[in-house]
Amino acid sequence: MGAIAAGIAMCGAAIGAGVGNGLIISKMLEGMARQPELSGQLRTNMFIGVGLVEAMPIISFVVALMVMNK
Repeated sequence: MGAIAAGIAMCGAAIGAGVGNGLIISKMLEGMARQPELSGQLRTNMFIGVGLVEAMPIISFVVALMVMNK
């Protein structure tokens, strides 16, 4: 039963991270197209945002391992 819960949690986190990364990158490209002079600052903020979004699947992976080993 714990393995099923862990699999569902990981699937949700992976889908959420994929959608989040897609939104962040698309909005960054849109901002670059509108204001090319801010591309460096937008790129920096995008990398910070992607890093924060990618933290969620890593945390859910750790929680999934803890649930499976309980």
